[in-house]
Amino acid sequence: MARTAQPLKLSHNELRSLKTVFRRGATAARVQTRARVLDLLHRGQHPNTMAATLGLSLPTVFTSKRRYRHEGFAAALYDQPRSGKPLCIAGEARAQSTALACSTAPAGHARWSLRLLAERAINLGFVDTISPNAGKEILKKTN
Repeated sequence: MARTAQPLKLSHNELRSLKTVFRRGATAARVQTRARVLDLLHRGQHPNTMAATLGLSLPTVFTSKRRYRHEGFAAALYDQPRSGKPLCIAGEARAQSTALACSTAPAGHARWSLRLLAERAINLGFVDTISPNAGKEILKKTN
């Protein structure tokens, strides 16, 4: 005997928020899809037909439903912030590289190039390895 799908019961405020998401033009596609899943679950549509209608896989439908039940409405719609890649160059090495860039250019050069800065930072022992692009990102983050 097949299990019947249990519809979600969204509150009045949550339904209003879904309508706002549908009407707003500048919403991420993931948020739009999750909002449609929640709306169809509220209307009592079966997950199999919903997945076929929206072009989703069943795990996507069940993930949205589970996140709503366990974590709430906002967690079901929006992704949690990601931590990002950790910094590979510590604060002191960043400060030393910035100070090096602010110093006068070596003899024979009008100004510091990114390649020259990277080579000098390695020679002085600030860092083990650094690319010119990573040096650019360090300098970009300082005022």
